[in-house]
Amino acid sequence: MGGGNLPYAIKIILIVNAVVYVLQSLGGTAFSQSLITSFGLTPAAVLRLAIWQLVTYIFLHGGFFHILFNMFALYMFGGELERTWGTREFVKFFFVCGIGAGIVSVIADPGSTIPTIGASGSIYGILLAYGMMFPNRTILLFPFMIPVKVKYYVMFIGGMAFLSSFSGGGGGIAHFAHLGGMIFAYIYLKGGKRYLKGGQSYGSRLRTYYGQWKRARLRRKFEVYYNKKQAERQKDDDDFRWKN
Repeated sequence: MGGGNLPYAIKIILIVNAVVYVLQSLGGTAFSQSLITSFGLTPAAVLRLAIWQLVTYIFLHGGFFHILFNMFALYMFGGELERTWGTREFVKFFFVCGIGAGIVSVIADPGSTIPTIGASGSIYGILLAYGMMFPNRTILLFPFMIPVKVKYYVMFIGGMAFLSSFSGGGGGIAHFAHLGGMIFAYIYLKGGKRYLKGGQSYGSRLRTYYGQWKRARLRRKFEVYYNKKQAERQKDDDDFRWKN
């Protein structure tokens, strides 16, 4: 987890989030609020076609500890995923989880005019992916420093996000976004992308089966054509022998 040189995408995401947070902090309350209003995820605004908010809300945060947790988790768990998948695949996954989390938030409360901000949806998706790839890795559970396997940690935070989404509690934390990030991560990983060592994805299998079916179909067509030509040639030979 983490360690070594930062992969390219992780580095860029960390820098962008840090720069935006500094702008929020130094620009004053009015400027920060205008950023959140324009670029935070407001379900009612998204339904009025402010589609960009499904992306831009990921790079805004509500406080120091909010951005600290998200960026620390990105560094700890995202680095190994990017090294395993490659930069392009990791970036795609990051935004699938973030946008998916935003979509779930909009569906959950379409009339809301309260902005949601933060990369938590993407981060929860990354945690789920890490748990699926390295389920038996051990981490120290902060702040008690208790060793726990990643798969149990992911189950715990996933369960908490699920229960919190329907409890009405949480002090303004966007639990639906957390849950949505994990849901979209799971669908994306199980539905078509390789995540286990040496394993073949369902999407790859489907492409393989389609290729095999297509080749078999072409082979059958060729056999029908070949047999037809052979029959015609045999008929011509028979006619020739009969005439002579």
